[in-house]
Formats: sequence, C-alpha cells, structure tokens
Amino acid sequence: MIDSEAVDAQPGVAADKENITRSDPTSNSIAAKTEKSVPPPTLEWGTYPRDATEGEIATLRHVTDRIPLAAWIVILAGAAERATYFGVIAPWQNYMQNPRGATIPGALGLGQSMATNIFNAFFLFSFLTPMAFALLSDIHSGRYKSLIAGLAIYLVGCLLLLLTSLPVALDHGAGVPGLVLAMIFIGLGAGCIRATYFPFLGDQYVQKKPQLLRHKNGEHVIVDGTRTLQLLYNLYYWFTNIAALSTIVTTFLEKEVDFWAAYALCTVCLCVSIVILIVFAERIVKVKPQGNNLPLAIKVGLCATRSGWKLDHTKQAYQTVHHGGTVPWSDKFVDELKRGLMACRVIVSYLIFYLCVNQMFNNLVSQAGQMNLHGVPNDMIQAFSGVACILIGPVIQYLYSFLAKRRIAFGPIARIGVAFVFCGGAMAYAAGVQKLIYNTKPCYDQPRACPASEDGRLPNDINVWVQIPVYFVLAVGEIFGFVTASEYAYSKAPPDMKTIVQALVQLTACVGSALGMALSPVAKDPDVLIMYACIAGVMVLAAALFYWRFEKYDKIDEEMNQMDFQETVESAR
Repeated sequence: MIDSEAVDAQPGVAADKENITRSDPTSNSIAAKTEKSVPPPTLEWGTYPRDATEGEIATLRHVTDRIPLAAWIVILAGAAERATYFGVIAPWQNYMQNPRGATIPGALGLGQSMATNIFNAFFLFSFLTPMAFALLSDIHSGRYKSLIAGLAIYLVGCLLLLLTSLPVALDHGAGVPGLVLAMIFIGLGAGCIRATYFPFLGDQYVQKKPQLLRHKNGEHVIVDGTRTLQLLYNLYYWFTNIAALSTIVTTFLEKEVDFWAAYALCTVCLCVSIVILIVFAERIVKVKPQGNNLPLAIKVGLCATRSGWKLDHTKQAYQTVHHGGTVPWSDKFVDELKRGLMACRVIVSYLIFYLCVNQMFNNLVSQAGQMNLHGVPNDMIQAFSGVACILIGPVIQYLYSFLAKRRIAFGPIARIGVAFVFCGGAMAYAAGVQKLIYNTKPCYDQPRACPASEDGRLPNDINVWVQIPVYFVLAVGEIFGFVTASEYAYSKAPPDMKTIVQALVQLTACVGSALGMALSPVAKDPDVLIMYACIAGVMVLAAALFYWRFEKYDKIDEEMNQMDFQETVESAR
C-alpha cells in the first residue's frame, strides 16, 4: 500500500524525500513528457513549492504528498475498531448455526439457512443506520463527536455479546435474546462508524491546491492531492486487513476455549480504539458542521425538474434569462451537487458487489465446514482474505505508481469495473469448489447429513485448502472496489454533504444484504451450487454494463477533481 513516489517519507516507510528540494530556483528543467494538446509549461524562477499552473498540472508527473500525523492516528484507531468488528462477526455463523457440543463449535443450533438469514439481517440493519448518523454528523454534532458516540454504542453491544455468550448465560437461555440485543447495539455503532469514519479520515489530509516541486535531479513534479487521498485510503485498508487477522485469534479461541473468550478480546480492541481517539483528540483535525444544506439541495433538484431535468438549468444565468428571477444558491453549489450526484450513480452500482463480498462471512464459512479441516476452525479460513489483501495491497499500490509514472490512465471507473470482474470470478470459483464437494464421498451433495458421516462427524473427503483462491481473488476485488468507493465518495461529494454521500455507500450495501436474505432459502445443499453460479454470472454482466454506462466519467475525472481549485489555478497562470 505504500507509494514509493511519496513526496515525504511516512513513519517507517521508505520514500524519496532526499531527492526533493522545496527551495531551489536554479533550474527549470522538465523531465515529464509534454502532451500534444497542451503547450509545455513555462517554469518561472522562484521559491518552491508554489501553486501549479494548468499547463504544469496537465504535463508534469504527479506524486503523492506526506501523510500527516493526524491521519496515522485515525488509521490506527480505525484498525483497532476493524479488529473488533471482524473478530466479532467471524465466529457468528458457527455460534448461530451449530449446537453446543457438536463437532464444529456452536452455541445456538439454529441451522445454516436461519443463521445466514440472521447474518444478512444484521448487515441490512447496520447498513440502514448510517444515513441517520450522517445527517446528525453533517448538520449538528460533527464527525468526531458522532464517531465517539458510535463507538460507545458499539461497546455496549460487545459487552452484551460477551456476557450472554458465557456458559452460565447460555444454560439459562440468554443466548438468542442476548445475540439479538447485541446485534442491535453493534449494528447501530457500526452504522455510525461506517457513515462518519471514511469522511473523518479524509478530513485529516487538508487538500491543497496542486503544488509544483522540484527534485534535486532537476525534474519538476506536481504534488497531487487526489493521488494522496488514494494513498491514504489504501493505507487504511492495508492496516485494517492486518487488524482483520484478529479473526485467526478469535476463531481459535472459539475452538479451544469458548465463544466468550473471543468476544472478550474483541471488546478490549474496541476500548483501544476509543482510547486512541480520546487521548490524541487535540492532534486530530475536526471539521465543524456547516449547517444543513440538504433542503437547499432538494430545492435545486425540484428546480431542475421544472427546467428540463438539467442541473445546469438551475444556475443563476439560465434562471434569469428564462424565468426572470433569482435563486438562493450559487453556481458553485450546483456544480458540487452535480458532481456529488455523479458519485451517487456510481456508488449505487455496487449492489451485486456487496452480495458477493458478504458470502465470505456466511455461506463460504459453511462451505469450509463441509470439507476436511485438518484441525483448522472452519470460520478461520476467511482470515485468508485479510492475508491476501496484505500481500496484494502493496502490489496494487506499486501498479498505481507504475501507471502514474508513464501517465497511463487508470481511473476510478476502470478500477471499479476490474473489482466487479474479480468478484464475479471469485464466485465462479466458489461454485467450482461446491461442485467438487458434491462429487466427493461420503455424502456427496448432502455433506455431513448422510448416515455415512457418522452423525455429522465426517465431512466430504476434500481438503479445505482448495477454497483459499476464493479469498485471494475476492481480495483483489475488495482492494479495487472498497478503496475506490471510499475515495470517490469523499472526493466528489459536496464539502458539507460528504458523510451523507458516504452513508449512501452503506445504503447500497444494505440492499445487497437484503438480496442475500432473499437468497437465503437456496443457501442450503444442494441448491447453493446454483446460487454461486448465478451470482458469478450476474456480477460479470454487471461489470460490463457498469463500464459501458460510466466509462465517460473517467475522461472528466481530473476536471472534477480540480473544480475546487479552479479559481486559484486560473490566477496562477
């Protein structure tokens, strides 16, 4: 995840800081290739850094800025919270599906279909709640206070889960009601974090106008805020996947001790996240809420419906000429809203993507339980998704730098399209694994359910490690998909509606979970094979339709990113 092109070294990260000088007026050489459509920039003598001109932005090589300390603090706090989240949900399928005392660890004995349905209901609920917290954050409390409140609610849920998973509580029938209450509190807390965390992390890097710097070797480069934001979210995703390895610990605790031990560890991790954010509160950037612009945005939308359904027709000049009146919003607000709506259209397309990713938390766990585990907990296998992200993440970040050096476009729409294809491929492979299971004795298409399984003790004779490629292929899709969605939602949303747009990302995930609930009746043997195959086909088709519909957005991406700096760029020319 580390960009070797970073302008300044981050803590513990090798970068080329020694090759950068910020004050050297003695050279005006240009190393970057000049595009034919844009005249080569005239580099003036003076002190660096300075605001870059339009010609310099178009022709010179772009590099990333230094990641500030505040961002590192927020990344570490977020990683601790993710360790809690993944550590909690990893044992849930077994906790709900299997009875106590079974070969595979369990507690409630609800069966695979019911457990999968409850799991998807939790996802649906936790993805529905972000919008309410987003409105509260953007209008009243701000992102920091909302985040702390969400973590406190989250902590209550973890404590409930811990207490009701104790053997004495299970013996007295507290397991199911305790799980329901815990899921409500965890869902509320996770929903608040989903809405506020990504915009809050983006706030920690105060984006500047594109800056011109000069290497000691004479090359002039542009410090690119967009690439820095991309690096920031890639770093967060890399650290959270390290934190997600908590699933290895919690699943072994579940197997070797009991579920309560796994949930106790998760509760401690969440406390660490809260402590980090409170102790370093003075070093964190806190953007104050700027009021409620949602009603104004609605008015712009209504005005557009009366003006040919075009947002550009809501601008002052058009309204004056055609309607002879004035409007209470600026042209810049309309442009920001237009850009935000473009991001919303892209985000809504993630529907099937979330359906694919959610499989690793329920049905793929059950699939692993149908194979020879060789002493490994079946719900630990999903931890290889995090391992894959840790290994593949730096490779993808290197790919971004490689393409940027050669000025090869690989915009967000292209990255999302690639993510969709990889997710479809992962589901196709999962279908192939399921077919192998059904072709293997002793129970064939009824694993652990035939007399030859000795009351469910004997799985089908196939090694669980054949499932690992599913998680590696999904990891590539996650890196391209999740990181790009967060970056796109933050960079394209209006400044005072970033949390609301981020909540829309979670609302799309909510619909994906609802689809998972609709499919839960077929999430059982032998129908689950057809389910995997259908999801794979639909995901690949969705990737093709997505790229066909939105590919044009990549062509204007740089123009949209520079919208906030247009006046400054013009004055620097």
